[in-house]
Amino acid sequence: MDLGIVVMTGSDGLTPQAVGQACEERGFESLFWAEHTHIPVRSRRADGASTRFYAETYDPFTALSAAAAVTSTLKLGTGVCLVVERDPITLAKEVASLDRLSGGRFLFGVGAGWNREEMADHGTDPRTRMALLADRVRAMREIWTQDEASYHGRLVDFDPLWSWPKPVQKPWPPVLVGGNGPGSEDRVLDFGDQWMPQSGRLADMAEFRRRVAALRQRAAASGRGPIPVTVFGVLPDKGVLDEFAQAGADRCLLPLTSLDVSETMNKLDDWAALR
Repeated sequence: MDLGIVVMTGSDGLTPQAVGQACEERGFESLFWAEHTHIPVRSRRADGASTRFYAETYDPFTALSAAAAVTSTLKLGTGVCLVVERDPITLAKEVASLDRLSGGRFLFGVGAGWNREEMADHGTDPRTRMALLADRVRAMREIWTQDEASYHGRLVDFDPLWSWPKPVQKPWPPVLVGGNGPGSEDRVLDFGDQWMPQSGRLADMAEFRRRVAALRQRAAASGRGPIPVTVFGVLPDKGVLDEFAQAGADRCLLPLTSLDVSETMNKLDDWAALR
């Protein structure tokens, strides 16, 4: 099982370049970057806590491009890109550009998001966000694979267009569908390539093992190969990591919630021993 890092917040302290270099030097397989375009002041988490700290993260495509420029083997992913808050034509070019500039190292983690006030500021109706996510990913797949791409869906519609560059990875960078809800696996099979559930939203390891096995059975029944699974936000504990590996995880992401220089380097040093 591979071990990666996901940066959850922060634009003070270590730069994305420094984080990327530190991760690659310590043998981590991947670096993911979370996304929030902004945080409405009135919004709150489900537990009532403030969402202020989410506003401090870098734009993930800018951060990952900076990390790509100073690394050579580290895979680079969005964890997750809030597709429902982005124009799909522009986003398709951003994904293809980063995949090309990184030499085919990009992993496209996608999600619809949880902050309803945030998505509403982008003109997205929270009630249709899952349908919008699916439509936009399908539309981007057309742009990545067709010289003259067109798409006519329920929520995305455009006539033939030209857009380059195309991604290095074929047919496109892996689409990791985030989510733990009951429809998550349906979305993976519908428009994704991999599943990315959150560790903290799993009831227990038995649930994870059961869902991974069922997803892979469904994939095989439809003629697909095994679906890779990345677990997001895993506790940095050897026992927990071993359990996830035995239950079918292909990658686990350890969460960084601060980019303080000494704190972050110490954590990465300690976590490297978990590989």
